[in-house]
Amino acid sequence: MDSKELNTENTGIENLQDLQEQTRLRLEKLNALKSSGQSPYLQTKYPVTNLACEIQGDFEAFENKEVMLAGRITSWRNMGKANFIDIRDGSIEGISRIQVYVSGKEIGDDAFTVFKTWDLGDIVGVKGVVFRTKTGEVSVRASELTLLSKSLYPLPEKHHGLRDKEERYRKRYLDLIANPHVKDVFVKRSLIMRELRAFLDSRGFLEVDTPVLHTHSLGAAARPFITRHNALDIPMYLRIETELYLKRLIAGGFHKVYEVGRIFRNEGMDATHNPEFTSIELYEAYTDYFGMMDLIEELYKHLCKTIVGGDTITYQGTEIALGKPWVRMTMQESVEKFGGKAGLKGMELVEAFEEIVEPNLIQPTIIYDYPVENSPLAKRKADQPEFTERFEFFINKWEFGNAFSELNDPHDQRERFQKQVDEKRAAGDSSAQVDEDYVTSLEYGLPPTGGLGLGVDRLIMLLTDSASIRDVLLFPTMRPVVG
Repeated sequence: MDSKELNTENTGIENLQDLQEQTRLRLEKLNALKSSGQSPYLQTKYPVTNLACEIQGDFEAFENKEVMLAGRITSWRNMGKANFIDIRDGSIEGISRIQVYVSGKEIGDDAFTVFKTWDLGDIVGVKGVVFRTKTGEVSVRASELTLLSKSLYPLPEKHHGLRDKEERYRKRYLDLIANPHVKDVFVKRSLIMRELRAFLDSRGFLEVDTPVLHTHSLGAAARPFITRHNALDIPMYLRIETELYLKRLIAGGFHKVYEVGRIFRNEGMDATHNPEFTSIELYEAYTDYFGMMDLIEELYKHLCKTIVGGDTITYQGTEIALGKPWVRMTMQESVEKFGGKAGLKGMELVEAFEEIVEPNLIQPTIIYDYPVENSPLAKRKADQPEFTERFEFFINKWEFGNAFSELNDPHDQRERFQKQVDEKRAAGDSSAQVDEDYVTSLEYGLPPTGGLGLGVDRLIMLLTDSASIRDVLLFPTMRPVVG
């Protein structure tokens, strides 16, 4: 038995020469097809009747029935007058691979001769009858084959796949071909997003869309990406949050709103940060930050149960109990518990928390009552005006979200905005300015409101046991390849 194998990763002169030779041969085959009027690119569609997962999952229903499948050739076993190929299709559940039996007796000698010129990686259409081989493999006995697209490059070698992480992220299409399990993460991502929306919709929240392009540079510390609107001849800023527009809607009379929004921050990249990421922000009138605490804990328990199937997950070897009651502590209580320091306030408290407490927050923990100095949009505590009704929640040492009893005093808000602007201008950002329109909306009256924002990508990392944010983004931001 002779076997066509996938090419190894192209490292070293010998492999590079091999790649060039294989590519030359494949291009010659394509040109020959074009010259004979059989270019695969003339195909505009193929009448697929079923996916591999349907047949693999219910063989008895398909046995001896004719089907039409399409997919990429991922393995090839040459038995002389008969060949077995595997094709992998777009199934998103179950098994996406199915074996195809090809012989000259079934498809005709001329078609079989043409078929033998095809290559691993080619995309083909298969018409045939479902059967099971003597070894028990669910298969399709081909009666007709159609070349739908030509792969001009050999694929990564099947036993080692595509292992270079940089290459995987830059060429996600190749990563998905070479490492089919990668698709499972993004299928699960879609399911998580669906459940997030269903959870909020079922509780009366309305999904809305707000502008991505802003006319002001807003926000405390985050740096925006800047572009220009040619027709208006003004600079514009890609949003760093969705908060202020959503609260305008609460002021306008909406009761519960949320947005699944793409956010852009012109900052560094690491295992948990990408300049472009997805957040969910939600706002509910007539509740406070304690209402938001209950909501986020309920949401995570729901996702754990529906996506993972229990109340506990394992993330990178650490067991995390998402479904059990979460710990709740004020920031002062946490610093006293883990650092033995009592009575700290202001930025001194924040710095002590970040240094001493955060490294200990493995299990889900809500930290609340933040100093007013680092909480410009949160309402002050009535009995402790140096603190705000704000919380963040932490899992695996990471901050996963941020919530407030929203500040609705327009005079207090303008003062805090002005302080932010002064600090940014002192740091060299001359574009910083107060969002006067938002302050005006508060002057018309914003009801007592609870607000919450959470980073979707970190949540998906957690529920898919992915080590890096790049593993849950189909096309993460990468430095361009030069040369």
